[in-house]
Amino acid sequence: MEIKVFGTGCAKCKTLEKNTREAVAELGLDADVKKVEDIMEIMGYGVSRTPAIMIGNKVVVAGKAPSAAEIKKILTQNQ
Repeated sequence: MEIKVFGTGCAKCKTLEKNTREAVAELGLDADVKKVEDIMEIMGYGVSRTPAIMIGNKVVVAGKAPSAAEIKKILTQNQ
């Protein structure tokens, strides 16, 4: 599973990355989590609101930083 966390480095972006990595670890998923901070690269993926999470080619979270528990639900639904 490929997961991209989009954010330029604000507190919410850092929280989202931390919560995403925590959720992946708790679920024991074989996932490659990549943090994307470059605004031009973020826009290239069609993401207009950060922080955001993309699983595969689908943006599943945008403009907020859900808890690790909420991310676990999202990951489970999008495997």
